[in-house]
Amino acid sequence: MSGLKLFHTTNSGVTEVVPRLAEVEADVQGLIERHMETMLGVRFLASEYSTGAVYSGRIDSLGIDENNAPVIVEYKRGVDAGVINQGLFYLSWLMDHRAEFDHLVRDRFGTGPASQVLWSGPRLICIAGDFTRYDVHAVREHRRPIDLVRYRLFGSDLLGLETVASVRGGMRVAYRTRRRAVAQTAADVQGASMVELASAVDEALLGLGDGVNRVERKQYWAYQRLRNFACVCPPQRSKLLVYLKVDPKDIELVPGFTRDVSGLGHHGTGDLEVQLRTPRDVESAQDLFRASYAAA
Repeated sequence: MSGLKLFHTTNSGVTEVVPRLAEVEADVQGLIERHMETMLGVRFLASEYSTGAVYSGRIDSLGIDENNAPVIVEYKRGVDAGVINQGLFYLSWLMDHRAEFDHLVRDRFGTGPASQVLWSGPRLICIAGDFTRYDVHAVREHRRPIDLVRYRLFGSDLLGLETVASVRGGMRVAYRTRRRAVAQTAADVQGASMVELASAVDEALLGLGDGVNRVERKQYWAYQRLRNFACVCPPQRSKLLVYLKVDPKDIELVPGFTRDVSGLGHHGTGDLEVQLRTPRDVESAQDLFRASYAAA
């Protein structure tokens, strides 16, 4: 059970808003599917998708995340020990039916996203009323990217989502190998200082919390909780660009350090561009990193 307590405050005092579960599982599914990109950072593709005669099932929700990784979302009203195994079963179907998924993406979002699907990192998101300690242990031992998300309804119009566990399984080895290769390339071209700067940023972003994962694409590295909160582009000759989920209107922009890129095309996600040139810049950006992490 979540330890979160929510209170409605007035001039005369406070009243606790008691959390509750949905009446039926479909209520949670319908609400999240209607707002999936806002809540999970996942673009909705299909609901109750049939896996055919061999697998004989229906995937609750199919989507594709901000980094173009395929996503399966499974829902349970309360605690259900079978939700993880059910989701893993459908992940197996997904890996056997890549062309079918690509076709769904092409029909919904066009040929560009369909040609860039990140098949090295399909994700499973399990959303339920609660999870046991055995569920958390199980996902940490598994090689697939899995997110366990607890939901609670508060009052008549509030929904809370809390990440209980978030793992990327065996992908971590590939991340480290890729990081060394990219760092070596950067060292050959730009010198050790930019490699050290990139390493300092990587350490700072990963250190924001236990649930931070790094997803590597050719054009950028994405740092995510449930959603992306930072995207780091490969080092340029004299600077490193980081894109954050911070509203540029909420801060005082500093020329040469922060820039509003909302509406401008760039790799990765986020409307605030942060330009880093020195370790001091990384220190100055820490509050922005934390603000973006908190908003993810």
